[in-house]
This record gives sequence, structure tokens and C-alpha cells, in this order.
Amino acid sequence: MKRLISRTAMGLAVTALAVGGLATTAQAAPAAANNGDPTLTDVYIWATDVNLRQQPTTDSPRLAVRSQWWGDALCQTQGQTVHDPAVGTNNWWTAVMEFSGSDIAWVNNLYIRGGEKIAGVPDC
Repeated sequence: MKRLISRTAMGLAVTALAVGGLATTAQAAPAAANNGDPTLTDVYIWATDVNLRQQPTTDSPRLAVRSQWWGDALCQTQGQTVHDPAVGTNNWWTAVMEFSGSDIAWVNNLYIRGGEKIAGVPDC
């Protein structure tokens, strides 16, 4: 019984370290988020509950919601103008992937660190 408790405690400790590690690295740039793909640029969504859309418009279906998240940017284009009273107005959208080769989603540049148009991300 002591051995089972010891193994369970060790498993919980390892899990806590792993979860804690993920929480602390959310703000830091991933070492190789784009898997070494030179055609992708790492971008940081700094806001919380940001909608990732199928197309660069708020009328497009929402594919996911992310908060303070790093993604791989493929390109950026002008789309629907988004106005957020707390942040500003922008019509530039960036196509992002969670990792190289995953599905593509669009995020308005208001919520990506870097300004109206993101340096290092090519136009689509």
C-alpha cells in the first residue's frame, strides 16, 4: 500500500511540474514553435479569448478560441475591419497554424503582438 501511495505521489508531482512548466512558458517564445520551417513566423496572440476564424472576417465561422498563445504565421492580408474599443481598429488579418502543417485559421492583427501589420509576416 505504501508503494502504491509513493508511486501515486510521484506521478502527481511529475504532473504538477509539467503543468507548471507549461503555464510558465506561455509567455516565453517557443524555442522551435515553427519546427524550423523558414517560411513561418512565430506570432504571439497577447489577448484572451481571441476568435480564430475560417476567413478574415468576423462573419466567418469560429474554428477555435485562444488566449495568450504562440502560433505559426503563414501570411497576412486585408479583410474585414475590426473595431475593439479597448484596443483600436485594424483590417489586417494573419493566417496562423498551431504547428507546422496544422489547419489554418485567421486572427485579426489587433490581437497579435506587433502592430497594425506584423513585421516578418509576408502578404498573402
